[in-house]
Amino acid sequence: MTRWYTEKKHEHYYKQAQKNGYRARSAFKLLQINKRFNIIKNDNVVIDLGAAPGGWSQVAKKIVGEKGTVVGIDLSSIKAIEGIVFLRGDMTQDEAITRLREIIGNKQVDVVISDMSPNISGNYGVDQARSAFLCEQALKTANIFLKKNGNFVCKIFEGEDLKDFIEKTKSMFKNVNQFNPPASRKTSSEVYIIAKSFIKN
Repeated sequence: MTRWYTEKKHEHYYKQAQKNGYRARSAFKLLQINKRFNIIKNDNVVIDLGAAPGGWSQVAKKIVGEKGTVVGIDLSSIKAIEGIVFLRGDMTQDEAITRLREIIGNKQVDVVISDMSPNISGNYGVDQARSAFLCEQALKTANIFLKKNGNFVCKIFEGEDLKDFIEKTKSMFKNVNQFNPPASRKTSSEVYIIAKSFIKN
């Protein structure tokens, strides 16, 4: 019964994504995060890390509106979406930071979101460590670009690195929460870290 329900729910979000014109069912995760925590607002400047295929960027653009800015970056190329800037780059490399700076210019960044995930090896310990490493890169990016009181969302796999990452995030933001969006699979080990009010040094 549980497996049947999970599959039906998975299918539901997949069909809803197609119906609503979203490129990925993960779009509903960001919608649910934003409904709960009000991370992204109208007119915001948003950086989307690990943006392919573009579902989160679509949601972010819908929220920020015409005057807002969304810049997405990923290792994979992303098919163009009107009103969104997509870059192809590796967030573990300094070159990607440089290219983001060129695009952002003098704008202050309100939100950094990351749905980055490692290539799954099948060894959970390795995959979890890689996930944590990508989260460290996302947090580094947030530290560089976020304005004071900006917000941050990051996906991480549960495991031994989770506690340390949360503590590090708490040292940089006034409010930090863990959240499992209803759109996530029940069997998934992913958890989202929701951090608000960046403490700018």
